[in-house]
Amino acid sequence: MSDHSSHHHDTEPGVIAEPQTKAIWRTFVILSVLTAFEFLIAFTLHHGFLKTSIFVLMTIVKAFYIVGEFMHLKHEVKSLIWAIILPCIFVVWLLLALLMEGGFIFIAR
Repeated sequence: MSDHSSHHHDTEPGVIAEPQTKAIWRTFVILSVLTAFEFLIAFTLHHGFLKTSIFVLMTIVKAFYIVGEFMHLKHEVKSLIWAIILPCIFVVWLLLALLMEGGFIFIAR
């Protein structure tokens, strides 16, 4: 019988892969700063359109950063990125349009 001991075929013997801790900490710091800024806005601004707009914008920025970093989308071909972003933009536009049009029913009565 042949020897089926556990050999790592993807790396050479004696070569250790470089840890990704620097990238992980950078991501942690960026998301922590964005979250701290959201808390600052939450406790300092009064309720209104500006506060809501800032939260929506910050949420979209964090979502795209998380998708790009953890789902490795930023390393993909630009056409794939646009194939994902354009439908998302359309859905957001559709939701905003439906909410605005839905609000006019109260004015029409």
